[in-house]
Amino acid sequence: METRNKERLFEVIRNPIITEKTTLLSGDSKIVFAVAPTANKKEIKEAVEFLFKVKVEAVNTINQNGKLKMFKGKLGKRKNYRKAIVTLAKGQTIDLASGV
Repeated sequence: METRNKERLFEVIRNPIITEKTTLLSGDSKIVFAVAPTANKKEIKEAVEFLFKVKVEAVNTINQNGKLKMFKGKLGKRKNYRKAIVTLAKGQTIDLASGV
């Protein structure tokens, strides 16, 4: 793999999203990540396989719009972001709690 492509793979995965709903999905071998807005499914699959050394079966992406919120009486907007739900092959796991 080219050095340029390796650098791109590190930029694709931003952070894991850990909520009650995503914790329930982890029982089905699905992990949720915030990813770069320009990342496509192929890049996300390659990045997860390269960084975590697992086999990925499928990738589903969602463009999440930021919520409108009031802040000190003024209307503000949270950032838009892109989520990826990554389905791992049977028997594969990613331990996101290690290092905590």
